Amino acid sequence: MKIFKQLTIIFLIVLLSSCGSNSNKKKKDFIIQTNAKKGDISIGETLKITLENKKKHTVDSVLYTLNGNIIKETTNLNNFKLGKHIIEATVYFNNTKQTVNTAVTLLNNKAPQIYTFKIISEYPHDITSYTQGIEFFNDSLYESTGQYKESKLRHVDYKTGKILKNINLADEYFGEGLTILNNKIYQLTWQEGTGFVYDVNTFDKLSSFKYGNSKEGWGLCNNDTVIYKSDGTEKIWTLDPNTLTEQGFIQVYTNKGKIGRINELEWVDGKIYANIYQKDGVAIINPKNGAVIAVIDFSSLKKKVTQHEKLDVLNGIAYNTVTNTIFVTGKRWDKLFEVEIVKE
Repeated sequence: MKIFKQLTIIFLIVLLSSCGSNSNKKKKDFIIQTNAKKGDISIGETLKITLENKKKHTVDSVLYTLNGNIIKETTNLNNFKLGKHIIEATVYFNNTKQTVNTAVTLLNNKAPQIYTFKIISEYPHDITSYTQGIEFFNDSLYESTGQYKESKLRHVDYKTGKILKNINLADEYFGEGLTILNNKIYQLTWQEGTGFVYDVNTFDKLSSFKYGNSKEGWGLCNNDTVIYKSDGTEKIWTLDPNTLTEQGFIQVYTNKGKIGRINELEWVDGKIYANIYQKDGVAIINPKNGAVIAVIDFSSLKKKVTQHEKLDVLNGIAYNTVTNTIFVTGKRWDKLFEVEIVKE
């Protein structure tokens, strides 16, 4: 009997809780309808919004927003960023208002072009380095490597592979991408939510910074005024170089859908070049809207390095402004390749 009473009490509590939660759910009187097919629509198209008025209320006015920006019932999408967005309608009626929303995904209107490459030169690279990011500064190569108890920051003579300067990260940090701006090196860590800032000449640690909504650290690059940060998703975040706070983000999309696991980044001629983790290609991205313009097929490179048990994926891309060429390598690769991109 005692067990029966306990079960009865539990049942009543669950029942009352359920009744309470259902009573708080007010059904919406309006539904947003759009011309997005299965929720997808491309830039260049015109978004058309209609409002289904289920109870035939007399509507005074409707305010539509897309991610907080006011839009009209018909809106050209040329100047919007790609990715998932929320359309919200605030409906004013009968001296009250009601807000409803729906999601749309904005895709690119063109398929990415496929580029190839030709090798200009090959240089030695430390086969033990789990490369997370490389970048040139004044014709010198800087590298960040990963793995717990193995992570490093290095200045390398790329022509000989000689290590000119090296510091080890504390054992609890997994090093990730880096970028250099205003004579400072910015280096990420993976899941520790912390980045470090160093003097580019001395490697003295100047400060550290915390991540915001981006959670993890993967890759970095900059365009001299803005720092771009990847977090292993389809998002690339923009950081204020002075405060290192997140200002916003773009989402990387093609004409078919999102490209996730964005990793090492490099700024090249006004575009972001991005390694895609565990893929043999590099995406060329429009930094304004996240559209993938092209993909460089580097699938043949891994076969050109020494094959060994710990050999890992392509990762590491750097643009040398002195030679106007691109350099790529991979995790535990014994070669650094200088390449020319071929646009077929």
